[in-house]
Amino acid sequence: MKFGVLVFPGSNCDRDVAAVTSGILQQPTRLIWHTDTDISDCDVIFVPGGFSYGDYLRCGAIARFAPVMRSLQEHIARGKYVIGICNGFQILTESRLLPGALVRNRDLHFVCDRVNLRVERNDLVFTQRYQEQQIIILPIAHGEGCYFADADTLKELEDNNQIVFRYCDAISNITNEANPNGSVKNIAGICNKQGNVIGMMPHPERAAEGILGNTDGKALFEGLLQGLQFHA
Repeated sequence: MKFGVLVFPGSNCDRDVAAVTSGILQQPTRLIWHTDTDISDCDVIFVPGGFSYGDYLRCGAIARFAPVMRSLQEHIARGKYVIGICNGFQILTESRLLPGALVRNRDLHFVCDRVNLRVERNDLVFTQRYQEQQIIILPIAHGEGCYFADADTLKELEDNNQIVFRYCDAISNITNEANPNGSVKNIAGICNKQGNVIGMMPHPERAAEGILGNTDGKALFEGLLQGLQFHA
């Protein structure tokens, strides 16, 4: 099994992800520069957080044209796994690999906090180590994390069960007060129809080790590893 982590100029969470995959899980991990076009050796690709290309124009708008993105599309078409975290989620929506868009936070402020999330699906390889409707706590850090989609897209997401995480309160209620950025329907993470691509604004890699005070994110990485070993 091998993990790959994309690295764009301005990425700053690539090493955080690699610290989990290579350090905690002790799995082969390759940092993939944005001009690299051969990612065929990797089973899972992470598109990490940060400020790709300085986030000029819009978050992820320039990264979508990186040479590695064509290879990422082929990786997805082969049924391999991709997860975009924070800026990575923004890149996946800009690349039309996931529907919708990430726009400025509701109050136009950068938000750095820990939030409650409700796991809406636990039948994905990414979420299989969680319970359905489980509440987990993960960090967020973004200025453009408000998920938006038009009514037809939202209906399609609901109909196809593509909403993976929602912001909630401590007892699982989906409320406006529990929504840190104004995301429509409190959406914090979604997947594609096939279920092999997921995008999420919260950072599981920042909650994967006891020394950080929270390990709720570790199960996502463990689920991926379990799924890969099962299909090997």
